[in-house]
Amino acid sequence: MSEKSKKGKKDLTVSQVDRQNILNNPYALQEIEKATRITGIPFEGKTVVLKEQVSAFFEVTLRTIENYLGQHGEELAQNGYEILKGNRLKKLKLDISELDVPETDFGNITKAPQLGVFDFRAFLNLAMLIKESERARLLRQMILDIVIDTINQRTGGGTKYINQRDEDFLLAAFQEENYRKEFTDALKNYVDMGNFKYPLYTDKIYVSIFREKAKEYRKILRLHEKDKVRDTFYAEILDLVSAYEYGFAKVLEDAYEKKGDKLNSWEVDDLFRAFEEQPHWKPLIEKARNKMASRDLAFRDALHAQLKGYITPLNTADFERFLGEKSKELVKRLEEAKDVMKRLKERG
Repeated sequence: MSEKSKKGKKDLTVSQVDRQNILNNPYALQEIEKATRITGIPFEGKTVVLKEQVSAFFEVTLRTIENYLGQHGEELAQNGYEILKGNRLKKLKLDISELDVPETDFGNITKAPQLGVFDFRAFLNLAMLIKESERARLLRQMILDIVIDTINQRTGGGTKYINQRDEDFLLAAFQEENYRKEFTDALKNYVDMGNFKYPLYTDKIYVSIFREKAKEYRKILRLHEKDKVRDTFYAEILDLVSAYEYGFAKVLEDAYEKKGDKLNSWEVDDLFRAFEEQPHWKPLIEKARNKMASRDLAFRDALHAQLKGYITPLNTADFERFLGEKSKELVKRLEEAKDVMKRLKERG
């Protein structure tokens, strides 16, 4: 099976978002470094390699490496490639002279006024770019394997409920239940429609926030029939859904009191259009779309096509939040939060 078909059609040579998600994942990087065992020059507490070494490793010409540096210089610099001059260059040359290997292994560097060096992240970044090298292709395949294995290992074998490893999820889910009841009660008491009004206006909220109906969302995340959609939402999405539900419930209540009778479907639709067009939603929706689209692509390999323009690479803090030692499964959180939830319920 080809690299493309085996790994969910991810092509690291063309997707900067996919490359950056790997390079920002400290847990995957740790495992990749163990597996690759790339040797280089110890320098300033890390290992670096020169362009000549990179060229030899990938079995391509030095000009090929320089071409990639010219085309992707900003990205490679962001991920650890740098040009050494002055005292730092002197220190590197000294470190090289103290290695028990021939200096010719590093090219003619004695009189070089500056040297470009790759740390491990920059080296991997380049491996994800080079199309001319079979070694780079095999390394990309291994990288993708390790990333998937690392995420699965840290999440207990699946990412469907990775959202629940966030310490903010539990409170968001608990509060959302209360606001959901306000919303369904408002539909029941103030809207003159059949029971289909509940999924209908729930879908309107979903489409307004992340441009997908529940059915479409289920398909993208490959949810089973018994899986609850909201159990897979990130805390920020739950918070925004709660704001919509509670806010629109109050709109329906006010309109019912003014009319003195239940609202028909045309009236409710008009109210919802005005409600969702309020300008204060815009920054909240932009943030929610970014979180959902970016996290689902990185963690669940799920692409929300309608939100493609909102996808950005995750930062290291996101990987810490959902894969780190502080993240816990919902079962553990529930056990710890029993007393807190009991107090909240009593207060409510």
